[in-house]
Amino acid sequence: MREVFLALLAGIMVGILFKFLKLPLPAPPVFSAVVGVFGVYLGGVIAEHIRVFFS
Repeated sequence: MREVFLALLAGIMVGILFKFLKLPLPAPPVFSAVVGVFGVYLGGVIAEHIRVFFS
């Protein structure tokens, strides 16, 4: 849980910095893109469980 909090904190700090520097945010601007990234991660986790199950 600590990693999640630190990642969120780092993301907030980067977002604030980029806005102050008037740069585009280094992240997808829509929620569906964020969900897509989560889907890729979840797919990797599922694939690892399937690999372990059949080994």
